[in-house]
Amino acid sequence: MAVCDNKGDGTREEMSAFWQQHSQEASVEEMFLDSQAKQISQVEEIEILNLMCDVKGKNVLELGSGIGRFTGKLALDANHVTSLDFMESFVLKNKEINGHMKNITFLTADVTSQDFEPESFDVVFSNWLLMYLSDDEVNDLLIKIVKWTKPGGNVFFRESCFRKSGDKKRDFNPTNYRTPSVYCAMFQLAKTGTPPHGLDILYCRNVKSYIELKKNHHQCVWLLEKAFRTATSSQHGYNTFQQFLDNQQYTQNGILRYERIFGPGFVSTGGKDTTEEFVAMLDLKPGQKVLDVGSGIGGGDFYIEQKYGAAVLGIDLSANMVEIAMERSPADTKVQFQICDVTTVEFGSESFDVVYSRDTLLHIADKPAVFKKFLRWLKPGGKLLISDYCHGDCEHSEKFKSYVAQRGYVLYTVQRYGKMLEEDGFVNVKAEDRSKQFASILKQERAQTEANKQDFIKDFSEADYNYIVDGWAEKLGRVETGDQAWGLFYAEKPL
Repeated sequence: MAVCDNKGDGTREEMSAFWQQHSQEASVEEMFLDSQAKQISQVEEIEILNLMCDVKGKNVLELGSGIGRFTGKLALDANHVTSLDFMESFVLKNKEINGHMKNITFLTADVTSQDFEPESFDVVFSNWLLMYLSDDEVNDLLIKIVKWTKPGGNVFFRESCFRKSGDKKRDFNPTNYRTPSVYCAMFQLAKTGTPPHGLDILYCRNVKSYIELKKNHHQCVWLLEKAFRTATSSQHGYNTFQQFLDNQQYTQNGILRYERIFGPGFVSTGGKDTTEEFVAMLDLKPGQKVLDVGSGIGGGDFYIEQKYGAAVLGIDLSANMVEIAMERSPADTKVQFQICDVTTVEFGSESFDVVYSRDTLLHIADKPAVFKKFLRWLKPGGKLLISDYCHGDCEHSEKFKSYVAQRGYVLYTVQRYGKMLEEDGFVNVKAEDRSKQFASILKQERAQTEANKQDFIKDFSEADYNYIVDGWAEKLGRVETGDQAWGLFYAEKPL
């Protein structure tokens, strides 16, 4: 839990004083800094451990272990747990609770000055740690964690994002409440070793128990994997494709710019209008489970929950998208969001009644592999609804080919797209060419933007305005020449 000692600079002195004040009783209430700690802990501990990777037979490093809420539970399956915290009172309490377990080493140490042998651990686990370190300390620690972890090993973090979560009074609070996208950027920039390795983000999601018990959507967990790190042409010079998206097409400004066109909460063609039209095709019932692949900033998910009473999990590869969705989540919503790559993430078989995706799969090269996942994740009779960019049947212009390459899109004809769904085992497949509707929407969106030019420029810039107006004109041109198409696809999993 607490991880720093007094090293003489102001930040360290403040953090040390903060934890001296909040470690007098070495209690679960001090771990949470919340009066509801015992009630939350009973549910939250189970959830955190379920989100963890498998630790059976593995060597685990637990950083900021506090009073050992997780230490003993990790040690039940692990080969060995090295448990570290800088507060002696916490370490003593951890020993009192878990000292009977012979596969635990307890260390009273400052994680920022601690070191271990390279590749000593299969798993590094931390529950509330980085928020108590400065940016430089986090970056330095991540480099060390990459070094300490074996190739293919996992790293798990849980942090409070945006703002404080506990209700305990604090005379001062030096905690760093970063945003999910800041953490994601930090994780992906960490690189060391020869050959170089870094941390791939397997997923980031908000903690369900905090949503249900405290209406708090800002507790986030990450599961990372140590992986060989090299920039490839398919990632446009970035370490990961996620970095490419968040630094190019889906910057914070770029997302908000799109939202201005599509409407509040939406970043896909037609905004709420097409969402209402397409979701109505699914005949959703209260309590059904929906997976939204490419959920963007959450408008569609909040609509589905509010209108139909469905339980929605929205996933998106863009940390910037999910961050906006999490920050804007209404207090009464139970929609969850997760940053992950649909090509690598896994869910249990027959987990969802519906898989829904809007203009997202255009980024994915091996679509049949993803369709097979959708089929596995759906319950028997479950429904799939996708809208996506496609290409026409004509010979494509060089300008269109350049556009597709620059964006990293992989496109098919509407007919071929539908055929792939059938080949992967879906039934009752309907593949509709909605290019005329697409063109009509583009014209409306462009006209509306032009009519509100001054407001748009005031809120963004003239360059942003020109980007949208010119981009929509080019997009419309691609549709009218037959280069680009827009498909709507409905399919079902056999009973």
